Amino acid sequence: MTRPGFGDRLAAEFAAGRHLCAGIDPHGSLLAGWGVADDADGAERMGRDVVAAAAGVAACVKPQIAFFERFGAAGFAALERVLADAREAGLLVVADVKRGDIGSSFAAYADTWLAPGSPLEADAMTVVAYQGFGTLAGALERVQRDGKGLFVLAATSNPEAAEVQQARRADGRTVAAAMVEDAAAWNAAHASAPVGGVGVVLGATLDLSAFGIDVAVRPAGPALPVLAPGFGHQGARIEDAGRVFGGIGHALLANESRSILNGGPAGLHDRIRERAAAVRFALSGEPA
Repeated sequence: MTRPGFGDRLAAEFAAGRHLCAGIDPHGSLLAGWGVADDADGAERMGRDVVAAAAGVAACVKPQIAFFERFGAAGFAALERVLADAREAGLLVVADVKRGDIGSSFAAYADTWLAPGSPLEADAMTVVAYQGFGTLAGALERVQRDGKGLFVLAATSNPEAAEVQQARRADGRTVAAAMVEDAAAWNAAHASAPVGGVGVVLGATLDLSAFGIDVAVRPAGPALPVLAPGFGHQGARIEDAGRVFGGIGHALLANESRSILNGGPAGLHDRIRERAAAVRFALSGEPA
């Protein structure tokens, strides 16, 4: 039996009212709060605990790869075990790797993070397409052939980004809006699931209209997945998710990391459940 692709699996999560993306960010200060060492073993402990607590509650988990790769080979080995746990639990994984390159180099990144059977296989990865949307070809092949997913950086919440992402291209679109529109167009041309396999990253702390992105109207065709960092620690309120993302909020993955991780392992499951219920209520008015 063919395994459902990323878009189909996301659609099932959304239909079940699950929109929370639980971040796995084994930052040194967070590991200290967990009472574990700032090393690969500590990162593995945090990652596997989050996976266990998120399974069946959150829509997905998002390991920030930088916090694992800083430990070298031991960090990648730890990450492999976290990813294996997530696969066994049937939990969607978005690898937050933000890779971007051209030609065979980018295809190799896609092989690393999306190829079935890779030790680092995830369901989706974050990518950078500022060399041009066409440079994603190697990963888009994985989306079509292997049912994987991509999240293309479009409008990010760091203050340095606005100068580039709000810039107007020769066709009059902002760089950020072009990323959103190109992703939606690719889904319209290629996706067969109700949710497309290519989504975008939009910061929850932003006024998206300043980036030329209109969220008032729900786009026709496959839903455009939106991965939205910025809730919790960065200041965005989950209660405002429906207002901020408007017509595209029905395919929202609201990421929370530090607000979930700050309390340590005690009560982790309860915190994830509470944040999952909050975003569900914000988008649909339905309690968990």
